[in-house]
Amino acid sequence: MDCRVINKRRHTGLQQLSSFAETGRTFLGPVKSSKFIIDEECHESVLISSAVRLLESLDLTSAVGQLLSEAIQAQNKTYRTGTSTLLFLVGAWSSAAEECLHLGVPISLIVSVMSEGLNSCIEEVESLQVPVHSVYDHIDSTETFSGLSVSLDPSLHIPSGTGLVQKEHDLKDVASQSLAFCRLSGRPVKSPQLFRLQARFEADENTSQTPQTLKNNLLADTCCRKSVLTHSRHFSRTDRHQWISKPGELLEQLSAAAPKTYRCSDLAELEVGLSHGDPSSMRLVAEAVRLQHQNAGMRRGGHTVLFPFDISRIFTCCLPGLPDSLSCVCPGYITVLSMSSATLIKELQNQPVRVVLVEGDLTENYRHLGFNKPTNIKTVSESVKVQQDSSEELWTDHVLQVLIKFNVNLVLARGNVSEGLAEKCTDSKRLVIGSVPESVLQAFAEASGAVQVAYITHMNENCVGSGVSVTTWRSVTSDTVDGISRMTVVLKTEGINLVTVVLTSPVTAQMQTKEDRFWTCASRLYYALKEQKVFPGGGAVELLCLTHLQSLAGQSVNKGNQDCSGWLHNTSSWLASSAALYRPTVLKSLADGWHRYLSTLLRNTAVYSSDSEAATSIQCHLQNAADSGSPSSYILNEYSKLNSVILNSGISDKLEPIPRVYDVVTPKIEAWRRALDLVLLVLQTDSEIITGLAHTQKSSQESEGFLFL
Repeated sequence: MDCRVINKRRHTGLQQLSSFAETGRTFLGPVKSSKFIIDEECHESVLISSAVRLLESLDLTSAVGQLLSEAIQAQNKTYRTGTSTLLFLVGAWSSAAEECLHLGVPISLIVSVMSEGLNSCIEEVESLQVPVHSVYDHIDSTETFSGLSVSLDPSLHIPSGTGLVQKEHDLKDVASQSLAFCRLSGRPVKSPQLFRLQARFEADENTSQTPQTLKNNLLADTCCRKSVLTHSRHFSRTDRHQWISKPGELLEQLSAAAPKTYRCSDLAELEVGLSHGDPSSMRLVAEAVRLQHQNAGMRRGGHTVLFPFDISRIFTCCLPGLPDSLSCVCPGYITVLSMSSATLIKELQNQPVRVVLVEGDLTENYRHLGFNKPTNIKTVSESVKVQQDSSEELWTDHVLQVLIKFNVNLVLARGNVSEGLAEKCTDSKRLVIGSVPESVLQAFAEASGAVQVAYITHMNENCVGSGVSVTTWRSVTSDTVDGISRMTVVLKTEGINLVTVVLTSPVTAQMQTKEDRFWTCASRLYYALKEQKVFPGGGAVELLCLTHLQSLAGQSVNKGNQDCSGWLHNTSSWLASSAALYRPTVLKSLADGWHRYLSTLLRNTAVYSSDSEAATSIQCHLQNAADSGSPSSYILNEYSKLNSVILNSGISDKLEPIPRVYDVVTPKIEAWRRALDLVLLVLQTDSEIITGLAHTQKSSQESEGFLFL
């Protein structure tokens, strides 16, 4: 159990934020450490490895805990990634704000300068954005994800009929690759591609060319070779930074950066870079993308069209108690039904099935929105004696007659299904499935020609779809926690734009974590393809933020000294003088948060054994970036070395390339904004609560307490 002393005379909210965030520091980085959450009442345990599940399991009775939980939930609901970054930065910047308070910085200045510093960092990191272009040009729908090797999970076995062929994965895991901080074992060997590029530029140097001709050749080489990008708005400072370079320096930077790769045009490379140490989950995502691409080509007759990755048409089916080797990706919709439907499914799987789609509940008392009857009110005719439950039975018989009339064997309902109707339909060789997601109904409507109806009694022949197949998945039964045996069923039709990822695990407590990891990888890839840009990962962006804040703090110190020298003669505003005095302190505190983030990230990559060793590496890169004159160019050049070197793994004589690491842009930036907004909200709320002399009259014994997590 974690315990931290809470000083009630100080800002309790900031201390609570730091304490809550400290429990999730092991979730940052590719090498995560899972936690067991044990319930004191029932003594049940849950295995978690994400900030979302951590806060769900904790008893957050305080207002600060509720605010933190809402911020994490909002980030997860929108992006499904970035929650660990948000949680860590909340703790780091809470400590930074608290430190500023101890130094006597006014709260209004802490809020304004921290907000200004973060906005400046967000503008600065725009120069590191890596464009993502034409990643679908060379995609092969019959290939599986060939970019990751799994050491913990066995290789996947794809069910027959999916058209997916499992191949070996022999590329090194990306877990321990973190910018240029990684230790490179063995002597670096240049790749043939790098040799060709260097030969090209050496030949250019030997020929007599003017600077303008050399610049034009560099730009022309960018158009024909994807590994060269010399000058772009993505990698040059904007006017907002007020940075002007000399013509000679610009040409030198172009020549120095020319052999580096600053774009991503390969889907496999993108998937490897976004896996963040979870190759098994990203491999399933890659299979789903390729299967969607294959289905899109079949629907359009094989013509080459722009293929968008549709994450809303991907679903997961969790089957605890089964070995990991059964995890796979299948076309169609996979769900779990009770064994009472086993006989019916065996009869339906050898024939095409006609389907009806119901967009609401399949019950007698269901009415469409706006037509609900008042509850507990019945209208009964005086001349007719109505027996109890007669309306339910009449409705069930009527629905069954409609299904028989149109020869419907499968009913998919978005809402709940009447148990009596489901039993009668099963007896009459008709399968009824409820709680089907809306996207599944839409996909079956597009592929089978069915039309969704609000009431099944109002359907006609035009509303019925055809060509749906019902089969069992591997004839595997699963025993869930309640001990009831169930069977897994696959519903699909030709050309359906629907993919289901089957997740299995022999450990039931690990099932939720496995599903969360899959959706995190899927969301990273989705936003990277949607925005067509990514950040270099492994701490590259945070390093630039740290360098930029240190530069701003240094500029503020020099400017503040000049202002203070004439303070007595020109005292126009006390707040302006205070801002000039305290601005470097606040910026330094904000930068300390980034430094803590980078240190923890490096520790969780299993590369550095201590915080001091990680801090030394960070300080070395900070000094080199400052001496280079252009920190963004320095970081990009150092980052590109990971893809320009082939190393000996140390285990065998086989040379393996180092994959890149990527981060998604918008989710990362939004995590920064949410973290700082929460810290500043708690800071200002605390200041309003403790303002006054009442808190100074407490005795020393009452001034301290304990916060248990």
